[in-house]
Amino acid sequence: MAVSTTDQRHTERRRRTIHGWLLLSPALIMLTTFAFYPSIATLWASLWSRGTRRNPAEFVGAENYTRLFDDPTFREVAVNNLFYAGVTIPISIILALTMALWANSKIPARAFVRTAYFTPTVLPMIAAANLWLFFYTPGFGVLDQIGALFGAPSVNWLGQPETALWALCVVTIWKESGFYMIFYLAALQTIPEDLREAARIEGASRWTYLRRIVLPLLMPTTIFVLVNALINSVKLIDHLFILTKGGPSDSSKLILYYVWENAFAFFDTPAAAAMTVLMLIILGAGAALQFLVLDRRTHYR
Repeated sequence: MAVSTTDQRHTERRRRTIHGWLLLSPALIMLTTFAFYPSIATLWASLWSRGTRRNPAEFVGAENYTRLFDDPTFREVAVNNLFYAGVTIPISIILALTMALWANSKIPARAFVRTAYFTPTVLPMIAAANLWLFFYTPGFGVLDQIGALFGAPSVNWLGQPETALWALCVVTIWKESGFYMIFYLAALQTIPEDLREAARIEGASRWTYLRRIVLPLLMPTTIFVLVNALINSVKLIDHLFILTKGGPSDSSKLILYYVWENAFAFFDTPAAAAMTVLMLIILGAGAALQFLVLDRRTHYR
């Protein structure tokens, strides 16, 4: 018996559907295991009280979130993180763009320059933190040794509330600028050389060419780098373990370190879960704002 055209269409559609789900299944399994399920479990844990053997956990709703906003340490940590992001993100992006422009130009030993810029990125976080600990050690560190040549007094960079967070910012900028440079360098190499020659023919200066042509064309890359930098600004924890452990007097404590501290030092899992949910909401809103609003203004027309 001949198969009807309608049956053939249904069979072909079913075959394509099964094939599509098979292609999507590895990504869905990974996302569900490592993203969706942990996020839902964290949200659920944030709605319960801290349980003990004698006092089992109880559903408390938004009480953990209310308690967070009444916590002076949490407010200080949030301010620290805002300051840290406000310093490291723009400086890292500006340095990355500057390094990419230089590494993309026709200079001697260009490959060596690119390698030198990118080297801090490939260093493990713990190794980089220990390296800078050698720089910052009072009396014996490289910075104090250089300062002593000019008669400057010894400075405990990591032991003073006024300088500890600044010291962390310097380490982050040094570590991440080379990483962001790679994205800018790749984007610069996609810009047609014809645009540069056309700008020269029109009599445009190098600054005009950079401002009116190169920077607009790099704006999609800038948005991508900005989102990555925003995420990185709230996930720093390795350097804190080595350099300051959040001190002195919580002056260098950042949000992820405080989450770890609540979860594994104070065993207050609900508070840690509530902070994690707030952090995810803020990051998601920031990324959505950048991609949905700012992205409309990023493409050169």
